[in-house]
Amino acid sequence: MKTSAERLAVLGCAGLVAVTVAGCGSVTDAVKGDSGKSITMGTAQLTGTLDPATSYDSGSWLVLRNTFQSLLTFPAAASSPTPDAAQSCEFTGGEATEYHCTLRPGLKFSNGHPLTAADVVFSIERTRKINDQNGPVSLLSSIKSVEAKGDNEVLFHLSAPDATLPAKLATPAGAIVDHQVYPADKALANDKQVGSGPYRIDSVDADGKQVGKVVLSANDKYGGDAKLRNSKFTVRYFDKAEDLKAALDKGDVDLTDNSLEPNTAAQIRSDQQGGKTDLQVTEGDSNDTRSLVFNTKDAVGGNVAIRQAAAQLMDRKALARDVFARTVQPLYAMVPAGVTGHNTAFFDRYGDQDATKAKKILTDAKVQTPVKLTITWSRSRAGSNEADTLKKQLEAGGLFQVTVQQEPDWEAFKKGWADGKYQAYVIGWFADYPDPDNYISPLLVNGGAYHHGWDDPRISGKLVPDGLKQADRSAAAAGYGQIQQIEAESVPLIPLYQNKSFYAARSYVTGVESTVDTTGFFRFWEISRTAK
Repeated sequence: MKTSAERLAVLGCAGLVAVTVAGCGSVTDAVKGDSGKSITMGTAQLTGTLDPATSYDSGSWLVLRNTFQSLLTFPAAASSPTPDAAQSCEFTGGEATEYHCTLRPGLKFSNGHPLTAADVVFSIERTRKINDQNGPVSLLSSIKSVEAKGDNEVLFHLSAPDATLPAKLATPAGAIVDHQVYPADKALANDKQVGSGPYRIDSVDADGKQVGKVVLSANDKYGGDAKLRNSKFTVRYFDKAEDLKAALDKGDVDLTDNSLEPNTAAQIRSDQQGGKTDLQVTEGDSNDTRSLVFNTKDAVGGNVAIRQAAAQLMDRKALARDVFARTVQPLYAMVPAGVTGHNTAFFDRYGDQDATKAKKILTDAKVQTPVKLTITWSRSRAGSNEADTLKKQLEAGGLFQVTVQQEPDWEAFKKGWADGKYQAYVIGWFADYPDPDNYISPLLVNGGAYHHGWDDPRISGKLVPDGLKQADRSAAAAGYGQIQQIEAESVPLIPLYQNKSFYAARSYVTGVESTVDTTGFFRFWEISRTAK
């Protein structure tokens, strides 16, 4: 998708069968170590909307995770969600088809209005009613109905078992909005957003359809568990990674997210180690992945032997080392490291790059060489170097003749793959939540989000539905491992690498290491600064 994900054991359990919370805090007595100055974070992850019903990208979710509460949330380094606006949540039936939550008492929105079960029901139904094609409504597709039982209880009825519902509700797709403020059938203006999270939105600067800056301050009505280390936080959006780096150098921003070019991040890290800069880089885990996708409806991409030969020619280690300055790590399966169900299906089957083995695959299938293949790309942190390197690897041994083309317009690129215009294309996946299913169902079932045209009934008809019945997500790992073995054999996608996170900050900024993890949830409240 377009976003990110999370992890932590709940009451000693790996899976979310039932979760409870013991207490609640107040932001009014929790701002510790605050210098009184606003902390400014820069990002190149752009967005145009901050309404939870229409927001489904990294740039908006960065803000929404800190300004809205959902029933559940992902704590730092967590693999399972824990209660947030809820006091407890649990599946109530033998299969994961009913989900019950009890709210914390006394919660309020930043405008002082009470937060009740009616607001939860309104929020879910509103997102489904608006049904924005660029919004997160797909994450709520398993919900048949939702009802309020009094002011403090909510019951979800599902159309089919969905053990990932708690994780989905822990994303901004489950953000709770004030039914007294939000229209039921359309988006609310960016500067009118009202949540119950640790921060409130004070102002939003926008240029046309793009948000340029969001100014936040501590929400004195907040009733959750976050302990704020600052009282003011600002997010600035930049069109290009180089503009973000320039702002960091000038002191216009105090820290960046993971938007810097890989070589820039690597250079800052090197200068930091050599004592040549007061900038510091925090390296952490990430669950963002990138793959080479084949159009299996195309004559070339539709030949499984050609796809297998391409997989045999991939050198992920070289890609990570030479193109991305080791700011990524090789990925050999759909589910990345750090997420339950991760394995090395592609390495197990193909090993390292081997042109001789690739030639045998093509020869045995009576495929004439060189195979002519066009690879299309749109955006990459490494620019054209990424696609050019894939071309070089595929052409090893003279087995492929590759043409590389860029579609710079992102919307045109999405339409192109949806319309089947491309033979193969390079694309990243930003997971919504850290569950193996979020790397499987959206990407493999019925052609997937990238419209590659491949489907395997063993996956879509049995293994995925069976996995979604497992409320204990660790128990579902074996099935997702089997799915990845099947995918590695048929190769509709070749997983290439998993991003690492590199957050750069001025020397007076602290706390970044506390919030950089595989959850994809950057917690503004963990950051503090000295008086500088």
